[in-house]
Amino acid sequence: METASDGETAGDDQEESGESDEADDSAGSSEATEASAESTAESESSSSSTNAEATDESTSEAESSSSANTSAGSPTSNEDTTTASEGADTTADGESGESSSAEGSGGEDTGPVTCPSPALSPGDTTVNVQVGSANRSYILHVPATYDGTSPVPLVVDFHPLGGSGQAERSASPYPAQTDPEGVIMAFPNGLSGPSGGAWNVGPCCVADTDDVAFARALVAQIQETACIDPKRIYAVGFSMGGGFSHYLACHAADVFAAVAPAAFDLLEENVGDCNPARPVTVVSFRSTGDFLVPYDGGFSSVVSGMPITFLGAQGTHEAWAERNQCSGSPSAEDANGCSTYSDCADGTEVVLCTRQGGGHDYGDASVGWPILREHSLP
Repeated sequence: METASDGETAGDDQEESGESDEADDSAGSSEATEASAESTAESESSSSSTNAEATDESTSEAESSSSANTSAGSPTSNEDTTTASEGADTTADGESGESSSAEGSGGEDTGPVTCPSPALSPGDTTVNVQVGSANRSYILHVPATYDGTSPVPLVVDFHPLGGSGQAERSASPYPAQTDPEGVIMAFPNGLSGPSGGAWNVGPCCVADTDDVAFARALVAQIQETACIDPKRIYAVGFSMGGGFSHYLACHAADVFAAVAPAAFDLLEENVGDCNPARPVTVVSFRSTGDFLVPYDGGFSSVVSGMPITFLGAQGTHEAWAERNQCSGSPSAEDANGCSTYSDCADGTEVVLCTRQGGGHDYGDASVGWPILREHSLP
């Protein structure tokens, strides 16, 4: 069950070492519950392995990513980006308010996007955003291919339980797919719950925080400093982060055009409150050998005092098909193990990509991204 795992056995040849505490240490993720079976799963949280991009040597990846933030070129990028973020209102004013064509609305048709100037510099930067009385943070990733002259998609990637934005930046399979297209990415930091950094999905896994409001604020802030297409904003995530991607599809479909959760399901405890504002494409990645979030669903008590019940991969697939008013039966699995409800409202799709065997794995971004990018807000 996701909730205490960050990325354990991603990749066929790494399932045995997916619980690497080294990656957890280098990525800065929580080892708070390491002494127990729950913490073993959590230490996996920064096991920076992915099916397509990362290996259990992600410790070096995480170190490399951290070095990138402190390298000779990074401070300049960081300074520029942080200044733009912290001075977002001033920047918007300097552009006569037009640069907020992205305007944090996410889905409202506010006319042509006016790109902020100057364009953000490439690199990874830690950025703060105020959400009510809380000061939250995220890693902003600007690829070298971004030039700020035309609107690009934004992908927000949520880390697993016990993880961090920096760890997810190192482990995520998405930058390798999105960087060539100039896509901006953000890797938010969850607040600490009983099992470390986590996301509030209702019954679990950190209390007294509105993470949906955080996601909305993060998107609005990035729209003020980067040239973002407001109709092409996506949420992805692994494990607990995948669970929060599901949650955003339920509660922020006006902002996020589509989501791609990996290694998590909808929950029996929160599915009744999942009433998206519109039909939304969902691409789920699950492994039949997942020992933390069982493919068939079931009870989980990984996070102390916050028990949950997974709906299961097929149960989640059907629940989204119902919410998206899909008709007929899903397709047979294709070569990537993906079964799709394609006859759904507003041209949406509900996709379940199943890996036979495996473990608690990241999704395949080379499959997920091509699907996501085909969907935009109406």
